Amino acid sequence: MSAIEEQAGPRPRPGTRPPGAGPRRLRGGLAPDSGPRPRGRRRTLLPQFLLLPAVLLFLLFTVAPGLYALYLSFLKPQIGGGLLGNEDPHDVFAGLENYRATLTDSEFWHSILRMLMVAGIGVPATIFFATLFALCLDAKRARLVGIARLAIFLPYAVPGVIASLLWGFMYLPATSPIGGDHIDYFGSAEVFFSVANVAVWGVLGFNMVVLYTTLRGLPRELFEAAEIDGASELQIALRIKLPLLAPTMTLVTVFSLIGALQLFNEPTTLKPIANAISSTWVPLMRVYTDAFVNNDIHKGAATSFLLIVMTVTATAVANLLLRRMSRRSER
Repeated sequence: MSAIEEQAGPRPRPGTRPPGAGPRRLRGGLAPDSGPRPRGRRRTLLPQFLLLPAVLLFLLFTVAPGLYALYLSFLKPQIGGGLLGNEDPHDVFAGLENYRATLTDSEFWHSILRMLMVAGIGVPATIFFATLFALCLDAKRARLVGIARLAIFLPYAVPGVIASLLWGFMYLPATSPIGGDHIDYFGSAEVFFSVANVAVWGVLGFNMVVLYTTLRGLPRELFEAAEIDGASELQIALRIKLPLLAPTMTLVTVFSLIGALQLFNEPTTLKPIANAISSTWVPLMRVYTDAFVNNDIHKGAATSFLLIVMTVTATAVANLLLRRMSRRSER
């Protein structure tokens, strides 16, 4: 062994790395570290465990009743025992008979038309006033914002049945403080505005809070720069705040549309004092009448499932159209 080799030390064995050498390189990068994995990379089941109660409740009280209603929609009662009908009625398979009876009933389509008329009044009014109140509360010169926000949100905290009763007394001529002795709020045409008014105030506060929260999260530097350039408060609201609110307004519009398609509490509560509201005035009132008044739960299940399909379809179409409009406005 030469003197140079003695100073360099012993040669490493084949396949081993000399002490102090860096990480071994393979093709495509460094070799994987064989040490313990960091805690952040360890898989945990805590999120799934926390989500489990909500999933179980959803399956138990939403999915299971929906599947059972779908099952009932394909059945119909049949009474046996000849002419006397001595045997107890039992359910038999009916195929699409219940769906055919619902789709061929003119009153079903009239109830959908009445629901759409209320939605056509209520949804635009909800979006307009919710956006207006949110912009006013976010204005630079706004005062008493906390009290005003609470006052606008308060009707949302009142249950829909109680709010409908209160508005019903305000509509009646004998007790109306808003001109019920001069205006027939329960007329054949006015009743749509009366029901829509109750529904609008029931959801206006929630939508306003959602829009106002979005406005408070926008960068203040944009508004300050526009103000330095000479823009007024109205110009800032119309040209800066509204375009930035477009995605949230799309979400709020979809929520309002879904709520309008589920209209039930307001017309049902106003029905005893309004002759223009029948027991099948909107589709959900028809489902209730078929299932629990006429004791035809199979037809009611078929109608409810058709409403689910229509609601999902209308929501998907509205969401698609609103997203396209939002993208065009951003451009």
